[in-house]
Amino acid sequence: MNNNQNQECCPEFRVEKWDKQTLSWDNKKFIKDTIPEFFHIPFPPMIGKKITRMWTAVAQAGADAPNKGDTLILFRDPTPFRGEIYIAVEKDVPAENNVVISGEFVSRVFDGGYNAIPKFVKVMDEYLAETGKKAKDYYIHYAYCPKCAKKFGHNYIVLLPKFKIVLPSQHQKMTSFSN
Repeated sequence: MNNNQNQECCPEFRVEKWDKQTLSWDNKKFIKDTIPEFFHIPFPPMIGKKITRMWTAVAQAGADAPNKGDTLILFRDPTPFRGEIYIAVEKDVPAENNVVISGEFVSRVFDGGYNAIPKFVKVMDEYLAETGKKAKDYYIHYAYCPKCAKKFGHNYIVLLPKFKIVLPSQHQKMTSFSN
């Protein structure tokens, strides 16, 4: 038996830990890098190279989460031609772009491919509107790499919109505008 087949790559994802949760981050530590994209589609070989490089720096600095299941890798698309990758860390990582993220977030778990993200964002926006919130920005966490998605039979995607509270008068304007 090959030992590499038994090594854990992505830990088994627990949907209940992330679905419909409200998260409050106050200076949560991450390292950040950018990745080229073409109309929000990243170049697949670049993703693996960037994450491997970043993860190596995190491990060498001893800045990774004690429990691998708590590791959070986020993606954000600020422009059609540049994406951002964030890896949560326990402490600053030398020679990396150390950043913090603060704010209120709501998480929802979806199961599907990358091409379904616009549909998932629409569902998430409707969910936020029902609770009097509006997304200011979106972060995305992919629970599994492609090999582990196949292994576990799910391709879980966690949407983490940073939100703001919508006042009732603003909510009425938003809903009446769409009528």
